[in-house]
Amino acid sequence: MIKIAMVEDDLELAEVLTQYLKQYNIEVTNYEEPFLALSSLRIKKYDLIILDLTLPGMDGLDVCKEIVKNFNIPIIISSARSDITDKVTALQLGADDYLPKPYNPRELEVRIKTILRRFNNNSEDIKEEKVKLFHLDMDKKEITKNGKYIKLTAAEYEVLSLMMKREGFVISRDDIFENSDLLNSDYDSSGSLAVIINRIRHKIEDNPKEPKYLHTIRGMGYKFTNE
Repeated sequence: MIKIAMVEDDLELAEVLTQYLKQYNIEVTNYEEPFLALSSLRIKKYDLIILDLTLPGMDGLDVCKEIVKNFNIPIIISSARSDITDKVTALQLGADDYLPKPYNPRELEVRIKTILRRFNNNSEDIKEEKVKLFHLDMDKKEITKNGKYIKLTAAEYEVLSLMMKREGFVISRDDIFENSDLLNSDYDSSGSLAVIINRIRHKIEDNPKEPKYLHTIRGMGYKFTNE
């Protein structure tokens, strides 16, 4: 469910929007007081803010500035102010959209989902760019770490590529054998899989004795983490 924080002192409008958006799996929590809204953002997680500009005790543009400064959350300005200066200022401060009142609630619902789709895609791209150290190119049958090619034998590549495809999940020895064209249970009778794992660690780990990426899960198998 999408969770929205609304800062709106028109309680009748807030109730109408809350009930309308509920049918689209959007849960709205309204705050009449801007200071209460800012405090709640520090303890509760919301996906998006709907912000009025004419508020008691604090101008909406100042609220917008505080949110942008302290939180990474998209903002839709919902205001009856018709001055183009307010719209320009709000967008310059970092608001993601400006919806002048009155408007159709359906338009608000569409804008919410459009902004969240764009926001979440951008956040995922940034996250992947920052934390993904290893890249698997299945066409070239190559694995790189921080863009640098890792020289692997065919068996090492098969094992590591399988684990990368199932990143974060524990893979049993039997699973590795069943999904490998080069390995089988007879091949491992002398502990060859453990030898391959050890060789891979020497090629990808900073300290093979204290692995950060290729973990042994005692009694279960192995797990690969790409961060």
